[in-house]
Amino acid sequence: MEVIPQSGYTLPNRLARITLETVEELLTPKGMESLLALAHLQYLIGNYPAPNLERGFDFAEMGALNLGLEELYGPRGGRGLALRAGRTVFANALSHFGALAGVEAMAFKKLPMNLKLKVGLLAIARIFSDLSDQCSSVEEKAHEFYYLVHRNAVCWGRSGEKRPVCFMMVGILQEALNRISSGREFRVDEAECLAAGGDVCRFVIQKEPIS
Repeated sequence: MEVIPQSGYTLPNRLARITLETVEELLTPKGMESLLALAHLQYLIGNYPAPNLERGFDFAEMGALNLGLEELYGPRGGRGLALRAGRTVFANALSHFGALAGVEAMAFKKLPMNLKLKVGLLAIARIFSDLSDQCSSVEEKAHEFYYLVHRNAVCWGRSGEKRPVCFMMVGILQEALNRISSGREFRVDEAECLAAGGDVCRFVIQKEPIS
């Protein structure tokens, strides 16, 4: 696996630390050491970022972590691990920021489902845009929402992919929608990916829940 050059774009240390801890729980410490070595991130072994909001984790490091999962466990295995990690990362790192902190409030629960989803997705986009260099936005269509990532840490440094590869971001959105809707599951598909030649990473979210 080639080294992904530093980008100069960063994520908050706390988000990076929780992501690394989550992946380690899925892989075991020994498996995590193998992953970090393969991804040329050996300096992170036993040395995760501090749990603060300082922007100190480069997009290249997150991109290498996700690419390493696919290299080590194959596309299918890496995808499954990234999806599971993304859901846990949202639950542990992102669910209590800003507007998302109020999703358990009775006033929010009484909102129509469509409005809940829109408010929640806009809040997630704002959190990423405010706390990191990962710029995000939301568009609403008749039967779906588009969650757009204009500069994405998850697939940073990758190009020429034949299919979208941002499975960790899919997991984050799946868990976010589950929390926002009080337990419903929604279909989330990455229809366009920067790593596969897209202009953005575009995640399509159906307004109707699947369960």
